[in-house]
Amino acid sequence: MIGALKRFLVGRPIETAAQHEQRLSKRIALAVFSSDALSSVAYASEAILVVLITAGAGALPLVIEISLGIALLLLIVGFSYRQTIYAYPSGGGAYIVAHENLGEIPGLIAAASLLVDYTLTVSVSISAGVLAITSAAPGLHAYRVEICLAFLLVLMLGNLRGIRESGQIFAVPTYFFVVSIMILIAAGAFQYLTGSVTPVRVPLPPEAGHAPLTTFLLLTAFANGCTAMTGVEAVSNGVPAFRPPESKNAAATLTAMALLAIVMFIGITFLAHAYAVVPTTTESGVSQLGRAIFGTGTVAYYLIQAATTLILVLAANTAYADFPRLASIVSRDGYLPRQFMNQAIGSRSPTASWCCRRLPRF
Repeated sequence: MIGALKRFLVGRPIETAAQHEQRLSKRIALAVFSSDALSSVAYASEAILVVLITAGAGALPLVIEISLGIALLLLIVGFSYRQTIYAYPSGGGAYIVAHENLGEIPGLIAAASLLVDYTLTVSVSISAGVLAITSAAPGLHAYRVEICLAFLLVLMLGNLRGIRESGQIFAVPTYFFVVSIMILIAAGAFQYLTGSVTPVRVPLPPEAGHAPLTTFLLLTAFANGCTAMTGVEAVSNGVPAFRPPESKNAAATLTAMALLAIVMFIGITFLAHAYAVVPTTTESGVSQLGRAIFGTGTVAYYLIQAATTLILVLAANTAYADFPRLASIVSRDGYLPRQFMNQAIGSRSPTASWCCRRLPRF
């Protein structure tokens, strides 16, 4: 009975010899590895505004300049990771690069940072997705914890059934979000060009204008906005999961991801400025834009919110897809228990050691 239930929930076990069948096409890989990076555009602009509003409404226009700087940085980082894909086709991303070129401790710092980031991505992305739901349906605010746990359960079951099946499940919501945001940007740009923009009517929060506009505040806003780069490293970490030729397919996927993220991030930032979006704790910035452009209660507004919810929740899948892969590489180098090596897909790390070594002294 228990065995039958387990087989129903997680599917048949995947044999080691059949791991190649779990390789991803570029179309599916873009959904699996890019959901985190693409979903971050839903709250990156708002993260900048949260800091700027403390200096008063007059500081909000600076969101444009800050976002352009972040977009340039995103382009540079994306290009750098693209070179990493060809130089290190076995995966590992920042960990392998730092370990082999800078040394043992820098490599471990990079690995620890990424592993912690993957863990936090699950909680942050799911929480942001639930905020999108409560923005459209405020009556569900009291059940936000239960909704978060339900989404977490769905993600867990999807990944237990295998990466290929979970990729097929996650592809539709990812592309749904991209199309929805592009339509939102196009509609907002049309209203702006035709002079029919109706600013969002949201009162300023209590903290508005309580801080001086200093260089430190601008740097803080820049740092907050760098959440737009969350998940950029996912593709380079998961090169072995692509179909052959792995490096070429991974590089093409990374390029598409970076271009989509930049276009959507700049588009949402521009609209947030044009429609005078004000960050609040009860409604997301994308929700405010949807109401201003399509109207409250319209089908288009709810589709935008549904797409945002799905992509933010599924962005947590980056942790499920990349945490085991990176942990496997770190384990092969002897810095994690050897059991983490068991789920590796791809060739052995160039610096691998099948025996665990003693951790270095810091």
